[in-house]
Amino acid sequence: MNIYCLGINHRTAPLEVREKLWFSDDETRATLPTLKNIYFDECVLVSTCNRTELYYIPKQQEANGEAIWRILSMHKNAGSLVQEHHFHTLDSLHAVKHLFGVASGIDSMVLGDIQILSQIKESFQIAKEVHCTGILLNRLFENALHVGKRSRTETEISEGAVSVSYAAAELASKIFEDLSKRTALLIGAGETGTLTAKHLASRSIGQLFITNRTRQRAEELAAQLQGQVVDFERLGAELERVDIIVSAVDAAAPILSAKDLRQAMKQRGNRPLVIIDIGVPRNIDPSANTISNIFLHDLDTLNHAIDTNLTRRRTEIPKVQQIMLDELSTFNTWYNSLQVTPTIQELRDHFESIRKSEVEKHLHHFAADRQEEIEILTKRIINKILHTPMVNLRNSSDQEGEDDKRHKVHLIRHLFGLDQEKKHE
Repeated sequence: MNIYCLGINHRTAPLEVREKLWFSDDETRATLPTLKNIYFDECVLVSTCNRTELYYIPKQQEANGEAIWRILSMHKNAGSLVQEHHFHTLDSLHAVKHLFGVASGIDSMVLGDIQILSQIKESFQIAKEVHCTGILLNRLFENALHVGKRSRTETEISEGAVSVSYAAAELASKIFEDLSKRTALLIGAGETGTLTAKHLASRSIGQLFITNRTRQRAEELAAQLQGQVVDFERLGAELERVDIIVSAVDAAAPILSAKDLRQAMKQRGNRPLVIIDIGVPRNIDPSANTISNIFLHDLDTLNHAIDTNLTRRRTEIPKVQQIMLDELSTFNTWYNSLQVTPTIQELRDHFESIRKSEVEKHLHHFAADRQEEIEILTKRIINKILHTPMVNLRNSSDQEGEDDKRHKVHLIRHLFGLDQEKKHE
């Protein structure tokens, strides 16, 4: 199977190396056709924050992995930092199985990563747009996308939050059944706070207020998420009208005391208030959890949920692996059929060529009224000779396995010189 994968990922290289070989969509569109024209019959480049992997069908039977990784490094001017040991090279069914593992999410840095499938789909689409795929990689990536979809629908490999920001939004969703009727206040527009706000927005939070010590950053995030900025200095005044508070700021001491929150609860008429404190050190006075109708959750709460979800995801790995094996068998059977069908046709053509040549040499020895009979007779002989071996080749038993089928195809092509004939065409 002449399918290869050469790549760099979170298992083979640190972030400072991986980021040097990250290809944007525009860079991928520009690079792939050049690589294909020179080196490959087909190629697809998958590039994310944790991996850059090239799947390809080489023009020549043997692929020079070292030359290819040097070419990728050259395109990104990363030759001084990227070394051969940062790459992994896979071929045949190993490359196919690897792609299926990536698509399913079990090869991701975050087990069950929900983003990788859409990233693979986008990479495949780009390769098709620039005419770099063909029958093999089209089928391979379609199967890989099917593996990813089955993994998500037939298992729980992607269920449950496994990041602090996602866990915070998921917790809010569990407490309030309909977030569209709720109001949230984000305190802090750093990386974790921003991701949490995006997750809340994706869950259709009714209204989102954002406050940050640097107002400009809050304004930028609010513009992205259709939120509303509030002054950091007026933080206490906002507590009356929100249902959810998510706090993620760097602060040496709590920014909201138990006293602040008791006063807020009086103004709220003791309406329930959910506070998710993901700051380190903690942003909210821990004793606030003793106040009636305040439900305070911190990183320990979220990390416990994350650990539980990761454990549950790990138990789903065998189910995903079984899906991968099913699809691997399907792809392998399809691939081998590409070899069997043309071999049958080429063998028929080979015998027909011999029959026709010999008949033409000797047909003049027979009377004109017998010549058509000779044509029919010799064709029948050829058909009878080929019938049983062709049926056996086409319908190899399941017990034989694909290796035996490949061996039969190889043996027939070798014995009858079919590949040599193609070289001389």
